[in-house]
Amino acid sequence: MNIRTDLALESAELYWEMGEGHEIPGVSFEEEEKEAVRITRVRVLGEEGEKAVGKPRGNYITIEMPSLLESESEIFLQAARCLSNELTAIIKKPKLTLVAGLGNSEITPDSLGPKVIPRLVVTRHLFTHMPDAVSHLSPVCALAPGVLGVTGIETGEIIKGVCERVRPDLVIVVDALASRKTERVSTTIQIADTGISPGSGVGNKRKAVNQETVGVPVIAVGVPMVVDAATIANDTIDLVIDTLIKEAEGDFYTMLQNLDREEKHALIRASLPKGMGGMMVTPKDIDTLSDKIAHVISMGLNFALHPHITEEEIASFAG
Repeated sequence: MNIRTDLALESAELYWEMGEGHEIPGVSFEEEEKEAVRITRVRVLGEEGEKAVGKPRGNYITIEMPSLLESESEIFLQAARCLSNELTAIIKKPKLTLVAGLGNSEITPDSLGPKVIPRLVVTRHLFTHMPDAVSHLSPVCALAPGVLGVTGIETGEIIKGVCERVRPDLVIVVDALASRKTERVSTTIQIADTGISPGSGVGNKRKAVNQETVGVPVIAVGVPMVVDAATIANDTIDLVIDTLIKEAEGDFYTMLQNLDREEKHALIRASLPKGMGGMMVTPKDIDTLSDKIAHVISMGLNFALHPHITEEEIASFAG
């Protein structure tokens, strides 16, 4: 099934929708509710699990908070603290962390990573020049490597080169993702300890950034910012068919309901302009949403990487 999504949770949901049962071989689940937050921890345990959900073995933590789109600062702080807690549970106190903001700053739905970087408290250089001022913090450095089409260099190659020079103990990459559900756009955060393949959710998969390729553990933090247009159309058709079946009787509507989802998806894709490689949809206020979620992600990273830092210090360091 060619549904574009970067979320392990959605890959599991697709498995269930295809009637394979709620139990997925080689995959474990844990769900937790915290006020307005829902946390799902998906663990892919082996080859059988990798085949079932199409994700490499490892841990995938999904934080869902629909109210994240609201403007109250308390909600931002709650989301940031939740992200921080989940990261802290899997970060093993690295001596030096490199944070890489992936994406294209000139394309708003893909600008999340570059927007996070200026908001981080970077301290690696200060441990040399002002050690007393940062003695309660941790060494952190950061970069926004850009994209292949602008730099002519694969993102993974840039990060690997920096790792060879700077020698971090951990790399955290931040990137915009693709979802198959509109309600998860800008309201869902995924943490994965398996690294990332930039562009995979939008059909433009690049060289993976993971421990195997860069030489140190890689944690990926991502937020869905786009949805595949064909997926939206497919879900809309299913909703219309279900409504028609409830309102009227007849073999025709039942036939439509039984039409294979892959066949419907193929028909929808055939209706899209050829040569465009599909169409991705993003909210009209994506510029505001990306700023909000970049604030949440950077706050969560700052809290996780600098456990003793205060909000006031974050404001003074990162502006």
